[in-house]
Amino acid sequence: MSILRAMEKYNHENLVFGQDRESGLKAIIAIHDTTLGPALGGTRMWAYTSEEEAVWDVLRLARAMTYKAAVAGLDLGGGKAVIISDPGKAKSEELLRAYGRFVDTLKGKYITAADVGICQQDIDIISQETSCAVGRNPSQGGSGDPSPYTALGVFHGMKAIAKIVFGSERLAGKRVAVQGVGQVGYHLCSLLAEEGAELAITDLNRTLVEKAVRAYHAAAVLPEDIFAVQCDIFAPCALGAVINDRTVPELNCRVIAGGANNVLAEEYHGEELLKRGIYYVPDYVLNAGGLINVAEELYGYNRQRVIEKVARIYDTVTEVFQISKREGIPPSQAADRLAEKRLARRKSWWTGQGVSKVG
Repeated sequence: MSILRAMEKYNHENLVFGQDRESGLKAIIAIHDTTLGPALGGTRMWAYTSEEEAVWDVLRLARAMTYKAAVAGLDLGGGKAVIISDPGKAKSEELLRAYGRFVDTLKGKYITAADVGICQQDIDIISQETSCAVGRNPSQGGSGDPSPYTALGVFHGMKAIAKIVFGSERLAGKRVAVQGVGQVGYHLCSLLAEEGAELAITDLNRTLVEKAVRAYHAAAVLPEDIFAVQCDIFAPCALGAVINDRTVPELNCRVIAGGANNVLAEEYHGEELLKRGIYYVPDYVLNAGGLINVAEELYGYNRQRVIEKVARIYDTVTEVFQISKREGIPPSQAADRLAEKRLARRKSWWTGQGVSKVG
């Protein structure tokens, strides 16, 4: 692959590689856009099959963070990082501290947080080497685990789309198929069960499935069968690209709304869903609650302020679908337009002030 050509496609500013032989660290940081502020995005630790796969993933994730921050109204840019390794086998304090030093070399242009394979305790270790990490332990002035707020934002977004599609925001009696019951998925199940929704769940981890079945009286489904489950809402809360050429024909839902990033494998899948009468709520609009939560650390953490900001995801979802209906475009494109409008306003302000931005 041509790395520079891949960066040029969506106008990424930086792609930085780092390694530490002693700890085994192999990491990549992608910064997509800092128009609105420093790039903030989590670090994903994953056993990628190749460096090329890792590069494509980090570039996609970084771009999504730019749009997520813009739509959420945050003065932050988009960035993301990946550590190429199996978190269950290779994670160590030495590796995490080496990664913290790598983040620190960017001098505040990138701020990291937790993601798949990286938890709050890991962030606490990374923070020993850099001040550019959020999501730390509350006892240290941090915001803690962001997953409950990600789930809360998805829940508010579900209520908004339920009002549009079903005529009422109440989720009681609605069947929701949740793919992935890790941290975000599990918290989402809790909110849905309390609301009175009927749950069908799946996860590659059988222990997590059994725990959710006991706690929420959910129906367990095999991972390969979750797409065909007859339901009102399909909620992908695991890895991305699950809506693809293979799975779209299997779908048996009215709405797709979940906490996973980059749910659509390709942009044209959003158009395909629209043709099939399936309402897709753009993932970066729905799952911004975790970003909103960790971003508060930068200004002095206030939990009540976070809850109020996350609740506004309801209004954002409503606005996205108003744009989609008015302009006859898929909601994924409508969300992009909302984000791009805010970015354009900031760039226009720079032009008016005679300021030149160099990535």
